[in-house]
Amino acid sequence: MDIYARIRELALHGLFFEAGYLNVDSLRFYPEVRRICEGNACRCYGATWACPPATGTIDECRERVARYRGMLLFSGRYELEDSFDFEGMTRALRSFKDVVDAFDRRVAALMDDYLLLSNEGCLRCASCTYPDAPCRFPQKLHPALEGFGFIVSELAREAGICYNSGANTVTYFGALLFDPRANASMRA
Repeated sequence: MDIYARIRELALHGLFFEAGYLNVDSLRFYPEVRRICEGNACRCYGATWACPPATGTIDECRERVARYRGMLLFSGRYELEDSFDFEGMTRALRSFKDVVDAFDRRVAALMDDYLLLSNEGCLRCASCTYPDAPCRFPQKLHPALEGFGFIVSELAREAGICYNSGANTVTYFGALLFDPRANASMRA
């Protein structure tokens, strides 16, 4: 089994709803998405190490991503009572973050060099140290996918996975970036 199939299998085996690959060379970075971040609708801009401006400029994000060869986009799908179930969305977000952590442990057992992105912000600490002190858990920090300037619906379409999972659901996304050449000695 090649590395791509192996990593996708790790993601889908009891963790995520869907997963699909994209070539890093095809990725587009949108300054307009970063401007949406600056509007701070999610209240994470300038408030966490996982979001802009802490994640760096669009060019710095592009450089970080360019170190890798492939991106596995993955999603978690969660049922809600109705379209206005904010508490359900919050529970789902926490659940998704926990699943991303579990995936991180699986990936770390196989390779050393990768970048794992999650969705909006970081929920690890009750109060983030940004910008006054370093992150308390930098090895567990999963920067926001949108914070890198990606349009998630575009990534989902190109990866062949659903962006909208239907009525009374919420879908969260993350991505694993890695280079099989840099991880040629993947642990068995």
